Amino acid sequence: MFRNNYDNDATTFSPTGRIFQIEYAIEAIKQGSAAVGLVSKTHVVLVALKRNAEELGSYQKKIIKVDNHMGIALAGLAPDARILSNYLRQQAMSSKMVFNRPLSLSKAVHSIADKAQENTQSAGGRPYGVGLLVAGFDDSGAHLYEFLPSGSVLEYVGAAIGARSQAAKTFLERKFDEFPNATKEQLIEFALTALRDTLAQDKELTTANTTVAIVGKDQDFTVYDDDNVEQWLNLLDSLTNTRSTNIKDEEDDDDDDDEGDNENAEEAPAAAPESMDIDP
Repeated sequence: MFRNNYDNDATTFSPTGRIFQIEYAIEAIKQGSAAVGLVSKTHVVLVALKRNAEELGSYQKKIIKVDNHMGIALAGLAPDARILSNYLRQQAMSSKMVFNRPLSLSKAVHSIADKAQENTQSAGGRPYGVGLLVAGFDDSGAHLYEFLPSGSVLEYVGAAIGARSQAAKTFLERKFDEFPNATKEQLIEFALTALRDTLAQDKELTTANTTVAIVGKDQDFTVYDDDNVEQWLNLLDSLTNTRSTNIKDEEDDDDDDDEGDNENAEEAPAAAPESMDIDP
């Protein structure tokens, strides 16, 4: 049986129980530039890699503010993300007008999950070709959620989406024990380090292609772009250089110890051979 018999719409299952339209939408996420999110007890940090289609073109916006306490980072089709961000803004505004309180993160992500899931069971539509990291701080604390085109949402301590995101996930898995008690500066350092791991060898993080966003206790969702992100890149470079210097000093100390041991070994007199009795 050929796959194209079952991938014409999002309402048809294949004989193996798969919906290929959803799988194609998830593949669209992997084509987008990477985004990373981290959460501590008091703050959530989003960082994203911006991409320009041409050298003469501007960079695509990758982090969008939804409300004072919430924002999203995207990977995939930016127009689809714009539709979902506008929907989230409507929900946030409605919550303030009707209930006089900010929209909770859990309710926000499940509202767009329900909206996305409708596209998987209604003829004539298609899944959203975008993945989102939804970050915010509400009455229950700091939260980070990942949204997928299938309509599923999961809460994470650290997450990465987009092209070559597996390299970032590997770094996050090694460091996630340090996230809960980290300061916002440390979170940004971790996030930028993870984002840097997704770059090709001939690329580097710059003020033009990097976006940083922070939200947390007593801090509204704030996006740092262009020259405003330079302070965080300088922080990352200074910490990296400091650690490299410390590692080099430790290696030099080890070399000195090895040389000292060798000198002592050369100065030590050779042991006299034990006497041997030989029978005549």
